[in-house]
Amino acid sequence: MIRNHRKKAAAAAIAVGLVGGFEGLRTTAYPDPATKGEPWTVCYGETKGVKRGDRYTVEQCKTMLGESLDKYLRGIADCVHVEMGPHRFAALTSFAYNVGIGAACKSSVVRRLNAGEGAPACDDLMKWNRAAGVVMRGLTRRRAEERAMCRRED
Repeated sequence: MIRNHRKKAAAAAIAVGLVGGFEGLRTTAYPDPATKGEPWTVCYGETKGVKRGDRYTVEQCKTMLGESLDKYLRGIADCVHVEMGPHRFAALTSFAYNVGIGAACKSSVVRRLNAGEGAPACDDLMKWNRAAGVVMRGLTRRRAEERAMCRRED
């Protein structure tokens, strides 16, 4: 939960940098790196409706990222019922963008946050560093950055 609209705007701005930095920008569709196949991915990690050979402009990718982040910000706001600052909100949005809103909301991260266990909840992000059952160095780095941002005092 985040009540202050300025905090929400700050969280969105922080999330753009965090997600964009980890997802990277690719304007031509490519296969999922973990499975080396489905789903096809484009722009900043978009998968919905993406097919092999799809191409987008940088501006189209930025628009998609903004629209997607809005959806993930709302998803996290709906399942986190304690007040949080913009950095924690951005970290959880990045987490949800990567694993999905449903998985994020059912995770121990959100359960512990809602129970008032802020720092331990943030530490639980580190449990989510696998893709297709394999520990991924990139996901470990991402989770470490999300954890640090989540634990930051706002």
